[in-house]
Amino acid sequence: MIIGGILVSIPFIWMITSAFKPESEALRIPPTILPEDPTLDNFKHLFTELNFLVYLRNTLIIVAFSFVGLLFNGMAGYGFAKFAFKGREKIFYLVLATMMIPGQVTMIPVYLLLNGMGLTNTLPGIILPGLVAAFSIFLFRQFMSTIPTDLIEAARLDGAGEFYIFFRLIIPIAKPIFAVQGILAFIGAWNSFLWPLIIANDESLYTLSVGLSLLQGQYGNNFALQMAGAAFMVVPIIIIFAFFQKYIVEGFTMSGIK
Repeated sequence: MIIGGILVSIPFIWMITSAFKPESEALRIPPTILPEDPTLDNFKHLFTELNFLVYLRNTLIIVAFSFVGLLFNGMAGYGFAKFAFKGREKIFYLVLATMMIPGQVTMIPVYLLLNGMGLTNTLPGIILPGLVAAFSIFLFRQFMSTIPTDLIEAARLDGAGEFYIFFRLIIPIAKPIFAVQGILAFIGAWNSFLWPLIIANDESLYTLSVGLSLLQGQYGNNFALQMAGAAFMVVPIIIIFAFFQKYIVEGFTMSGIK
C-alpha cells in the first residue's frame, strides 16, 4: 500500500514542485522532481497579468452562497423528518427521484428559465441553481430522523418557536452532518466549471475552474504556469479534506449510509 500510495502521489508532487520552477526547467528532459531554482513568478503571473484574482473572487462568492443553500437544505431535511403534512412522503420521493436525473439533462430547461428571468450572464444566474441539492436534503432528512421527537416537543412546551428550535437545538445536534455537507458544498462550489461556462459569456464572471481551462488554451506550452494554476485549485481542497475527513466519515455513517 505504501508503494502504491507513493506511485499515485508522484504526479501530484510533480505538479506542486513544477509550480515553483521556471518555464525552462519545467520542460527539461529528464524532468526534475525538486526545483533547482525555486521561484514564485508563476503565481505572480496568474494574479498580475491574468484574471485569476477575478476568478477567485467569483469562486469565493459562489462558495459563500453554497453555505446559504446548505442552510436551506437543512431546513428542508428537518421539515421532511419532523413535520407531518399532507403529501410529505410523496414530495420526498419526488425529491429523491430528481437524484436519478443527470444534471446535464436539466441544464437546458434551467438555462431557458433563467434566460426568461433575465439572469443569464449574471452572478445570480450562476448561484441560484446550486442553492438546493436533493442529495443534501436526503442526508439531512436521514440524520434528523434520528433526533428524538420528544426533545423537540419539550422545547415547544417551554414556549420555543420553530426557528428557535432549529437554530438553537437542531443545528448543534446536527453538527456532524452540517460539517460533512459543508465540506461537500465547498468542494462542489470550488470546482464549479460547466454551469458557469454555459451561463456566463463575460470573462469577469468566470470561476477558477473555467480560468484554469482558459489557461491551458492560452498558455499550452507553459507547463510551469499551468501547474501553478492547477496547484492553486487543488491544494485548498486537499487541506480541507485532510483536516475534516473524519467528519465526512462520521456524517455518512450517522446518516445511515455505510
